[in-house]
Amino acid sequence: MRWSADGLIAVTGASGRLGSRLAFRLAAEGAHQRLVLRDRSRVPRLGDGRLLPECEVATADGYEDAAGMRAAFDGVRTVFLVSARESAARVALHTATIDAAVAAGVERLVYISFVGAAPDATFTFARDHWATEEHLRRSGLRWTVLRDNLYHQALASFVGDDDVIRGPAGDGRVASVAHDDVADVATAVLLDEDPRRHDGVTYDVTGPIALSLTEVAALLTLATGRQITYHPESVEEAFASRAGLGASDVELTGWVSSYTAIAAGELAHVSHDVSRLVGRPARSFDQWIDDYPREWQHLLRGDQAGPG
Repeated sequence: MRWSADGLIAVTGASGRLGSRLAFRLAAEGAHQRLVLRDRSRVPRLGDGRLLPECEVATADGYEDAAGMRAAFDGVRTVFLVSARESAARVALHTATIDAAVAAGVERLVYISFVGAAPDATFTFARDHWATEEHLRRSGLRWTVLRDNLYHQALASFVGDDDVIRGPAGDGRVASVAHDDVADVATAVLLDEDPRRHDGVTYDVTGPIALSLTEVAALLTLATGRQITYHPESVEEAFASRAGLGASDVELTGWVSSYTAIAAGELAHVSHDVSRLVGRPARSFDQWIDDYPREWQHLLRGDQAGPG
């Protein structure tokens, strides 16, 4: 068994796209981890149905369950915190979970944030991440922040049923990143033999190239054989075209501002932190298309998720 230099690791959001990937990587390294999730039936398992090796499971009723999160963190020295679903209460949920970690005696927390997190970021959800980062810095915990760009999968989800990507992104560019690259970076940070070199450090986790949505559409056209295009909406058109989705005002504003952040150039920065931490280049969007068809093909059959 390989213990992290910072002891038992709690992985939140362990049933999600990122948390489950991290859980498998930590298990492959023999690390001792505790998977924290709502529903025990959704815990990541090996192909034969067994639990991952050296793995414990703790359940809590989401980040709003402060007592449950406090119990889940008992005896843990390091927490990997995946951000909560977008909502008006998101920052409060994040800060309550950080406080639960402090109360449980956790020493270190690695948080998944967003590139360009700032109080005045164009992307409204990046403002939430900034507020969370500020609370984390004041918490007394040792901390590391991983600021991800939009995921490659999110760009594929932008495609509408009519094979058109619509949004007010103008000619801006986005350095999107693969979930797997983020999981690899998190693994490197969590299992470093000298973990303190990551204390107080913020990493930008991006892909190796920034693409316009016109270029994204062209790459998806090549992959699917369908004519996928990008139509630059106005902000007003963007809100109108999404008004019937049944989302809250917070979600709608977040979705639309993800495009306007692209237009403003706030998602175009290409970082080399993936290659520095993992020892290989990040996967480009076209490499991801080639290597992970099961991650995007269902999205282009009409099973889109909101782009927040």
